[in-house]
Amino acid sequence: MARTDVNTLGEFGLIDHLTRDFPLVQASSLKGIGDDAAVIDNGAFMTVVSTDLLVEGIHFDLAYTPLRHLGYKAVVVNLSDIYAMNAFPRQITVSIAISNRFSVEALEELYEGIRAACDFYKVDLIGGDTTSSPKGLTISVTAIGQGEKELLTYRNGAKVGDLICITGDLGAAYLGLQLLEREKQLWQDNPQLQPDLEEQKYVVGRQLKPEARKDLIETFRHIQLKPTSMIDISDGLASEVFHICKQSNVGALIEETGVPIHPEAQLLALKFKLDPITCALNGGEDYELLFTINPKDIDKIRFLPEIYIAGEILEAKDGIKLQTQGGNMHPLKAQGWVHF
Repeated sequence: MARTDVNTLGEFGLIDHLTRDFPLVQASSLKGIGDDAAVIDNGAFMTVVSTDLLVEGIHFDLAYTPLRHLGYKAVVVNLSDIYAMNAFPRQITVSIAISNRFSVEALEELYEGIRAACDFYKVDLIGGDTTSSPKGLTISVTAIGQGEKELLTYRNGAKVGDLICITGDLGAAYLGLQLLEREKQLWQDNPQLQPDLEEQKYVVGRQLKPEARKDLIETFRHIQLKPTSMIDISDGLASEVFHICKQSNVGALIEETGVPIHPEAQLLALKFKLDPITCALNGGEDYELLFTINPKDIDKIRFLPEIYIAGEILEAKDGIKLQTQGGNMHPLKAQGWVHF
């Protein structure tokens, strides 16, 4: 039997390959694989479902990630997918696989974080599973949400001329990770050293305790705005732009001056001899929202805080481009998180 390395396909290529022979046969299955969440027609409201796995050594490092923060983050990254559909999460299930190095007290800390996220986002923990693992910790969270059919927003709705918008700021979570990794390495070299996070509370917080943009989805309802397409920024802005362009069969122009970067992240990037815009484009784990709007809706968002107009949707033949601060045009490259 031939053997193909999964690295040759990548995460989304592998998903496409494994699921290509799974057509939707139920009339209630409105949206399957390929968006931030699946959509099931249950009458007045659509049910929206998303699942994520977090694996120790791949997605988190317990050398610098408190279990309470890990529990909180495990929930938030799933809720972000529901919000990216312009819907609201209602319930979660949590499954864990644990090795014998985890005590009851350690798991209590993990679930304290899960409880804190449930309390803040007003979602219910309704089930899950636990099992043993030969090594480390694996967490699987499934988020279940609801949204009105006419308000659900997919990745495939962007139209030529739409404005590209970004919430919050980008790159800080990646830089927080670089800072934590640096301190871990220094500690491994000399366990007597105390971590020096240089009072970088913002970037460290963006990495260890991200928040999903529930507030913006509530704002969209209040101002009666429905984005034409939307996705959450988990793998890096550039990757998410490519997803929307692929699903919508369009091109895009991103302006460097329109990509929001927190001042603390800019300074830390320069200290690490990194280009801030590269961190913002490719860092990932920001859990902000990338969305497009019809230009006629610009007045609805023009003066809203934490929403930035970063570019425009082009025809597919025009490609996906980045315009630098100096006015130069370059093909945008997606160099974000690689899962395999």
